[in-house]
Amino acid sequence: MSVAVGQRAHRTLTLTADHVATYARLTGDYNPLHFDERFAAATKFGRLVVQGPGSVFLSQDWKFTAPVFIGDTITAEAEVTSVHESKPVCRLRIRVTRQTGEPVLEGDAWCYTFAGSSG
Repeated sequence: MSVAVGQRAHRTLTLTADHVATYARLTGDYNPLHFDERFAAATKFGRLVVQGPGSVFLSQDWKFTAPVFIGDTITAEAEVTSVHESKPVCRLRIRVTRQTGEPVLEGDAWCYTFAGSSG
């Protein structure tokens, strides 16, 4: 199948607590924002939030520089490069490498920060 300008595709999925639990088992992301209703109620979101890739991302500018293969061991690193002075947001430099040290993803992201974040 060829790709052409104007083509569209979509997929609809209703996210459930099972999806959140499965994602947590795969990634280790047990942030209370995803599991603790009382904690989540005290945030600006007001209720439980489905995981993103390890944080509450507001925007991302990532380049996927190489594929990840079955059997690869990947390491994700995030470094805070700036913190907003008046809002609970920060900018991160993101880098994911495989076991050889080769980068497979590089870029920047803005994310929401809140007290009690465990990543």
